[in-house]
Amino acid sequence: MTEAQLMHTFDQFQHASSYVAFNEIASGHINDTYLIKTSEEPHYILQRINHHVFKDIPGLMANKVLISEHLKHKRSDLSEEEIKNRVLTFVPARSGTYYFKDHEGHYWNVMVYIKDSITHHIVTSEQVAYEGGKLSGEFLRLTSDLDASRLVEVIPHFHDMSFRFSQFEDALKVASAQRKDKARTYLLKVADLKDEMHIIQNLKASGAIKLRVTHNDTKISNALFDRNNKGLCVIDTDTVMPGVVHYDFGDAIRTICNSAAEDESNLDLVHFNVAYYDAYKSGFLEELETTLSDLEIETLPLAAKTMIFIMGIRFLTDYLNEDVYYKTKYPEHNLDRARNQFKLIESMEKQMKV
Repeated sequence: MTEAQLMHTFDQFQHASSYVAFNEIASGHINDTYLIKTSEEPHYILQRINHHVFKDIPGLMANKVLISEHLKHKRSDLSEEEIKNRVLTFVPARSGTYYFKDHEGHYWNVMVYIKDSITHHIVTSEQVAYEGGKLSGEFLRLTSDLDASRLVEVIPHFHDMSFRFSQFEDALKVASAQRKDKARTYLLKVADLKDEMHIIQNLKASGAIKLRVTHNDTKISNALFDRNNKGLCVIDTDTVMPGVVHYDFGDAIRTICNSAAEDESNLDLVHFNVAYYDAYKSGFLEELETTLSDLEIETLPLAAKTMIFIMGIRFLTDYLNEDVYYKTKYPEHNLDRARNQFKLIESMEKQMKV
């Protein structure tokens, strides 16, 4: 994107600001995100939504706005300024919708930038893990009275284990011999864990665990903190859909308890941090424990293992498919991501009863 194109796109939204400059925020695997600096605060986040991944952009944006409006209503105890720092604010386009479709068919949305906020890609303290747990637990608690059926399922079967296995098996049928050979160790690991990794899904299907509004992408980089590492806001609500609490707990643990980035290729650096697990779980349950069943709490450790696995199999599937879903920087990037996740499971198994 050229700067002129970004300026033009930004001006398709209802703001009263003068563009000054932009910075690309290159942290996500799916969307393209830019910080738009203006002559006066607030600044803004301009995001191009990947419409190849998200097929229903109007539905996706309806979800995002519905969640934000619900959270603002639930936080009516806060001042207007505090709410802006604790809940995402979306800016409508000049057309009246909350997205703009450009002449190339790309979809865009704009959010108010939450100033003085920071993100973490790797957790380096129990305080950050604890605050991350509180943020995720708070999100689930505040949305617990929102009817999940009102949400559009923007990615059907997103955390459905049977669906992910089916995708994996389809990819295996068409994968090159070279890629299958390089991934052989991890193909065997997938087969070994298959039955155990369906337990959460089977509990959901039986109704033993509750269906609720879930974020579905709770990696630690989707939480904003202030300069003192106090939790501010959950961001990136593209995948908010009906789900179970285990999705959000497990996916957060996946990134919070990994001693390295999820694409670290040196597996000697990848360890599961039990202290961070305990800190995150403490913050999570502090916000949410009274709304969870005994079974939901008992299966949280399994949820962590399951969500680490589901990302491992998704990275492995994309590698077998010649890297069509996630952005990659080199030929074995997705395989390194998969290796990383399976090493994390191994480390977790050695330290915890899961």
